[in-house]
Amino acid sequence: MGRFSRNRAAPVDTARVMPTLAPSAQIATPPKADGGETTRKSTPDKKANPGKVQNDLLTAKLRIHSKLIDEIDLSDLDKLDDEALRKQVHALVAEIVREERLTMNAAEVVNFANAVFDEMTGLGPIEPLLQDDSICDILINGPKQVYIERHGELELAPVSFADDDHLLRIINRIVAQVGRRVDESHPMVDARLPDGSRFNAAIAPIAVDGPLVSIRKFSKQPLTIEKLVAFGAMPACVAEFLQGAVAARVTTVISGGTGSGKTTLLNALSSAISHKERLITIEDAAELQLQQPHVARMETRPPPMWKAMARSNNANALKTPCACARTG
Repeated sequence: MGRFSRNRAAPVDTARVMPTLAPSAQIATPPKADGGETTRKSTPDKKANPGKVQNDLLTAKLRIHSKLIDEIDLSDLDKLDDEALRKQVHALVAEIVREERLTMNAAEVVNFANAVFDEMTGLGPIEPLLQDDSICDILINGPKQVYIERHGELELAPVSFADDDHLLRIINRIVAQVGRRVDESHPMVDARLPDGSRFNAAIAPIAVDGPLVSIRKFSKQPLTIEKLVAFGAMPACVAEFLQGAVAARVTTVISGGTGSGKTTLLNALSSAISHKERLITIEDAAELQLQQPHVARMETRPPPMWKAMARSNNANALKTPCACARTG
């Protein structure tokens, strides 16, 4: 569904947008026991089998999400701001939890409602990880294995997806926001999140054990050249030389491996560019955080399928031993 636009101009009847469940969608009340009291659904022991409990909660979350989608007036949904929508989702989720007699305390119901809300408007199980500023990388190896990097160390996150289809829905939601797609003919995609985080995904047939996702988060406050010197990333004399080269409009190439700090260094050096200049950036995924007021940002687009196939065929032809080969 993606993130909803915030249009507060026209008042909306939230009761009409988020109605109570219709009779056809209500859960049947369990039969009464001999003692005349309604029986409660048995729930597994959380300590005995926490994995099964987590899977049951994921299943319940997806089921309630589908039920909410059926009940919501989607034509008016984008007129609600996030806070009003969150309140309505919390109220309806609490009602469904009572009807299905899920054994949860008040805090668990609130967390469960937040998870359903993230499933509707955000990125599902990984939404809380994106909101955690201490996390810089999110690595997903299939639906049941999510790793995070915090303070330079990898650790297994206590979240998971229901199955491959659940993870694929989140991937498609992300890439659709930036006008890209991922499928069997294009199983790899590079994109960005609304906050500028770098997003990479690979799906079948090249991903063997389920979809693979990598999210690199960037600091909300870019590092300056002074901070890089203070951190010991470079000597002060090197920083002065690079700043002078940029200020003198000398052509400068910044290169390095993945995660080596190319984007960070370029953001820092851009402070030496005059604010009177017009800057044009062309990136595979827009990641630069330039501080100048006059910046024109552009993103590349993958070539059409027939061009990609032609390039591949030309490359294969050049690798084939023959007396004469013609390409182009």
